Amino acid sequence: MTLSSPARRSSPTRLHATGDLAGKVALAAVVMAAMAASLAVEPSVVGLLAAALVPVLAAIAVIDGRHFIIPDSLNALGLLLGLAAAATAPEPVDGVISAILGGAGLALMFLAIRLGYRAVRGRDGLGLGDVKLAAVAGVWLSVTAMPVAVETAALAGLMAYGIRRLTTGRAVRVRDRLPFGLFFAPAIWIGWLFDRWIVGLM
Repeated sequence: MTLSSPARRSSPTRLHATGDLAGKVALAAVVMAAMAASLAVEPSVVGLLAAALVPVLAAIAVIDGRHFIIPDSLNALGLLLGLAAAATAPEPVDGVISAILGGAGLALMFLAIRLGYRAVRGRDGLGLGDVKLAAVAGVWLSVTAMPVAVETAALAGLMAYGIRRLTTGRAVRVRDRLPFGLFFAPAIWIGWLFDRWIVGLM
């Protein structure tokens, strides 16, 4: 009588590794699609720079989502790419100055929110990384697109938080942390697309 060997069962570690690999493949596919879309809607140096921005924003989203931190190096790279894109304007100096003012303005707005929240709640509601990421958004986006990016990120974050709470059956808590960069980073690219759409209508 031959005894059959016991059925092999995938270990939790193996299942986790498989899921992690699938997530990485999906993320890579989304990044490549966004890079291709950037060049399709803006077949120029600006589109090439926007395509280069996509993996930077993706890295910011992933790192902030996992560790609640946005590396200064990634924010700096996003700023440099944005200033390079601004320098392609018909009047390069004006373009760069306008981008710097936009970045400074949105960053100061986020800083005011951070300080105001801390004054009221006694703790930080926005990290300094988010403030610096706002500078990246301000450099890349027009005044019209800035609120689009911010509101998109805020709504996406609230929806994700609500869905997670519903699926886990946990109550909503005011003190829960939310990695805003996870949603704000991709929203910057969406805002950039919005800018291109507006330009196309003119």
